[in-house]
Order: sequence, then structure tokens, then C-alpha cells
Amino acid sequence: MSSTAAHYTASELLAVMSSRLLKDGQIVFAGVGIPLLAATLAQGTHCPGLTILFEGGVIGPVIEPGKLPPSTNEQRCTVRANMVLASTDVLLLLQRGYVDIGFMGGAQIDQYGNLNSSFIGDPAHPKTRLPGTGGGNDIASLAQMIVAMKHEKRRFVEEVDFVTSPGFLRGGTSRRDSGLLAGGMYRVVTDLGIFGFDEQTRRMKIVALHDGVSIEQVQDNTGFKLEPARDVEVTKRPTERELEFLRKLDPERLYTA
Repeated sequence: MSSTAAHYTASELLAVMSSRLLKDGQIVFAGVGIPLLAATLAQGTHCPGLTILFEGGVIGPVIEPGKLPPSTNEQRCTVRANMVLASTDVLLLLQRGYVDIGFMGGAQIDQYGNLNSSFIGDPAHPKTRLPGTGGGNDIASLAQMIVAMKHEKRRFVEEVDFVTSPGFLRGGTSRRDSGLLAGGMYRVVTDLGIFGFDEQTRRMKIVALHDGVSIEQVQDNTGFKLEPARDVEVTKRPTERELEFLRKLDPERLYTA
């Protein structure tokens, strides 16, 4: 193993593992940061036909190495794009079923995949105010979701302080019963492993562990009980090719430090 592939950050691990979940020909609604890095990495390695959408209205941008946009409304998002629409028109593509995968992060996630990016603590007197929803609620309500985030007990909680973006709500059929007929949580990718959701209960479960990580370590960093899938896989470490691509894309380590 080369020295490049032997050493990588938690953020690089998140980007690589998330990118491997994407398939050629998919349309991905991506946020900035790890989601954008992962989608661009997938385009450059195994998904040349992947199309990225941005909340700001951009369809099919070409992300230039070293010129990562800091937000989905920034001018660098439009470089060599197929089309630039109004934000509402891009969200309409979600409603019409044209988007295969929504891809974002969050401050908190709970056992049913509900995401909080609004505030932490009592809503009347929150301890921390977060960026809020943007298009996050629309994306999570209408598309299959991949979420990438660091795995910490304070982030993986039994019940989020506020449901900014819906997962499977209260589990079981509650998402569909609430009128959300499409989408749902597909995978949660962390620096410890990859997680899916039980088909009946809709509770989060362990699908795969990263090399050297134990089930006990994952449980110790989770605020609710996690059950392993029947066959828990071990992921393959990031390759030299994947890491080199990421480091050219983000040479100043804005998102991968």
C-alpha cells in the first residue's frame, strides 16, 4: 500500500465511501462540502454519466479542481453547466420524480433517519442555532437520501431536537401515512461505517463497518440501540486513485482536513 492510500482524514473517508454508493446515470441533488466532493469523485472514477443538481438552480455543473464553490448559489457552481434555472424549477424536478438521490449532511440524526439542521436544545431558548433547512426538507421529502456525517453520540440521538428534514418519522409506515409517498433514507455514511434502515421498523441498522472498526465502537458512539444487519460487511480502504482525485479537487483542504 502506498503512503498516499495509507493515510487519509475522516472527511476523505466520508467522501470516498459516499461516492461508491452512487451509480452511473443517476441524477443527484447535492449540497456543498462532502456531498459535492463525493459526487464529483464518483463522476471522475466510476460514474461519468452522473448528473449533479444544485439547489441554486444549476443542472450538470463541471467542478474545477481547486475551485470548489462555498455555496450552491455561488457563481462557480455554473461553470460549463448544462442549464441554470430558477431554484423553484429545480425543486419541481424533485416533485416530478426526476431525482434519484438526495445527498446532504446534518447536525443531528435519529434512529429513524430524521435530520436536524435547525437548532439544538429548547426551541424557545436554543443552545445552538444552525443554518436551517434551505431545500433540505424538499429533498428529503421527495428523494432517496444519502447522508454523510461524523459519527458522534451527540449527533446520533434517539430523537432529534427538531425535524428539519424527514427520514422515516416515527418508523413503520408513519412516513407514508403522513403523505410522503416517495423517497426515504437509503444510507447514512460515517467515519465508522455505513448504515441502512430496516424494511419493516425503519430503524437504523449497521450495514458495513470500516476497516478496524468494531460494532462495540459504533454502539459506544451512538445514542440509541443499533442492530447489525444479517451480514455486516467490511468496507475497502480508500484507494490511491480516489485520494489523489480528492486532493486535486480540494488542494487547500477546505472540506477534507
